[in-house]
Amino acid sequence: MAKRQSKGSAVTTTESKVHPLFPATGWDPLGGMERRDQSYLRKVKPQSPNQGRLMEAISDHNLVVALGPAGTGKTYLAISSAVEALEGGKVDRIVLSRPAVEAGESLGYLPGDLQEKMAPFLRPLYDALSERLGAKRLRTLMAEGTIEIAPVGFMRGRTLNNAFVVIDEAQNCTYAQIKMLLTRLGWHSTMVLTGDPDQSDLLDNLSGLADIARRLEAVEGIAVVRLGDTDIVRHPLVASMLTVL
Repeated sequence: MAKRQSKGSAVTTTESKVHPLFPATGWDPLGGMERRDQSYLRKVKPQSPNQGRLMEAISDHNLVVALGPAGTGKTYLAISSAVEALEGGKVDRIVLSRPAVEAGESLGYLPGDLQEKMAPFLRPLYDALSERLGAKRLRTLMAEGTIEIAPVGFMRGRTLNNAFVVIDEAQNCTYAQIKMLLTRLGWHSTMVLTGDPDQSDLLDNLSGLADIARRLEAVEGIAVVRLGDTDIVRHPLVASMLTVL
């Protein structure tokens, strides 16, 4: 219990009630890496064999389906690959799409224009892009239209040429929606679908991701990469929780 002395004197403490969240010898979220602006880290290295397979699949295939639980790096690796392709001149633009509200595409009640309506749902993608490009460059590319956001329902009728397309949270898309998205793939483009079939917000049997992935595994030229609990790179407790939840 702390005891305060007279004015001008030091405060003495007989018992400390403040403890570090992570002890000095415990877990470090940066794994001992130098703390600096992540936008300077130009190359992303896989943290597990399956992450390495995913990166190779994205490099070698025009269509990749990445399945796995939260924290396995599916979205981050897809975004990083998109940025590297854009910076390397392999594509002209990046197109991001994610189901809004439980795949209902119910955006009308939200204030603002399309970009402002979609912003809360695309926040994880923005975070990954900002880390790879820096916030200022990200804003510039979005203003120029080089990086585009599009709700799943607004992708119908488009043909995406010379683009890197990332469809995130695909487990919240129906079979018909995913089929529509896959047929948007144009010339000189790469598309990556990411999702966890076990965490769909849709009613039972409405998510089409697992069925689509199973069917596409037999198609030559398409890669389906499955990540597991051992590939989780978040706090160690995440992997432990997912085994019992």
